[in-house]
Amino acid sequence: MNAPAFPPLSRPSASLRLAGLAPLSLALAAALLAVPALAAKPLIFCADASPEGFDPGLWDSSTTNNANRQMFQGLLAFKRGSTELVPRLATAWQMSPDAKTLTLTLRRGVQFHKAPGFTPSRAMNADDVLFTFGRFLNPEHPFNKAFPATFVYPQNMGLAQMVEGLDRVDDHTVRFRLKQANASFASNLAMVWASIHSAEYGAHLLKQGRANQINNQPVGTGPYRFKSYAKDDVLRMEPHPEYWGNKQAGALVFSISREANVRVQKLLAGECQVAAALRDVDLAALDGKPDITVMKTQALNISYLSFNLKKAPTDQREVREALDIAIDRNAIFKALFPRGDALQAVSAFPPSIPGYNSKLKNEYNPARARELLAKAGHAKGLELDLWALPVARPTNPNGQLMAQLIQQDWAKIGVKANIKTYEWGEYLKRANQGEHSVYMSGWSGETGDADEFLTPNLSCAANQSGIKFCNKEFDALIDAARATPDAKKRQAAYEKAQEIFKRERPWITMAHSAIYMPVRRDVSGFIMAPNGSVDFENVQRK
Repeated sequence: MNAPAFPPLSRPSASLRLAGLAPLSLALAAALLAVPALAAKPLIFCADASPEGFDPGLWDSSTTNNANRQMFQGLLAFKRGSTELVPRLATAWQMSPDAKTLTLTLRRGVQFHKAPGFTPSRAMNADDVLFTFGRFLNPEHPFNKAFPATFVYPQNMGLAQMVEGLDRVDDHTVRFRLKQANASFASNLAMVWASIHSAEYGAHLLKQGRANQINNQPVGTGPYRFKSYAKDDVLRMEPHPEYWGNKQAGALVFSISREANVRVQKLLAGECQVAAALRDVDLAALDGKPDITVMKTQALNISYLSFNLKKAPTDQREVREALDIAIDRNAIFKALFPRGDALQAVSAFPPSIPGYNSKLKNEYNPARARELLAKAGHAKGLELDLWALPVARPTNPNGQLMAQLIQQDWAKIGVKANIKTYEWGEYLKRANQGEHSVYMSGWSGETGDADEFLTPNLSCAANQSGIKFCNKEFDALIDAARATPDAKKRQAAYEKAQEIFKRERPWITMAHSAIYMPVRRDVSGFIMAPNGSVDFENVQRK
């Protein structure tokens, strides 16, 4: 809370003169004027892992998105607590009747952050949008030449194949021209990966030969700007003094603690005011605590085990199906979700999303699993690696325990699973390189649309290396669904696509979970997102 301002001290007040008191000395007056108003207390978030970097387009993990969401903004956004699309750096947008042209009007007067050695000379304009998306769309972009990078989400959704061109209509108008109709394209512009960079800053880094610093010293338009970062320890941000919206009251700190019980203890001690989503088993410690509120939502999420489809034995469909139906999900859920709020995942997205195929079912059948292994040439069994998730997630609160339970189930059908795990960043890197046989993963949606689950994860565009799923019939169905605004046609296409997904088994689907986020009662303005992400704009300590 800001302290009240001192009254003017240029001359004695009338009350002092009437009381016969001497006026304040000039020295004392000067000293009082030099005392700053008390700064608001920093807001501290207990994060569950370290961000991988600060160039939003490079990453798609929830941990990294949470950090970048505070410093960067996209053209559009989702209304806090919902999937409703609202303006952000664009004040208006219009999709053409054929769903192939999206025109956006940019907000005026938006200032980018300053950084060491860099001060913006102008407000945001269309050049910044072209710079941002030019990196995604053009491999020959000068910045990409200086800083080669893989833009994970844009690549996985096939952005370059979707966009015919991006036009600078004028300083404050841009136009996306799409190769095919895409009824859900605008929603993509509200995601963190589509955050707008400063073209000026990009040119500055290129001139200095430091293009890679765009991932280490971020410059965005968000309510907070980067101050410092120590991996696995703390990320510090400060209010952006020239922010176009409401100025933030105080600093924002991400205190990084991988262990959920540590985050709980920090919260109880008042060392942080909001904590990353907790597991069922951690909530008991917060029961009955009057100074803590536990928020809950049934989130748009899924946990799953992803197969490496490029190497044996998981390149065989019969092996994948056998491993799937050998898992006793009921037993796993009793151990991992004691509160009973999680749902067993059957398809690639939650039942609450339109287009969900309710006819699909999971199966637990060890005897048939052994028959499938024999059919695939593994009657004597097989051996593979099973990677355990190294961080706790609401949909997978204990990767090691889940791995051990699955290991036991697979042993019953003659499969020896060697459990492995790595530090979070290393885990993601190695999985992307295809070192695994089976690894644990998950996904959280923001739009409430099936396409957000299917295209970035299961389309051929997302399978550049051959490790992941690619099925032409499946691709044709999700492409058709994306191209039509007719809700019934979209749902029918998604339902048929899910039948192919379930037949081919690129994943072992596990859970859709409730998300619990604890917040201390001295925090105001915090709204829980449908996917458990955090946005601290206009959130402060009382």
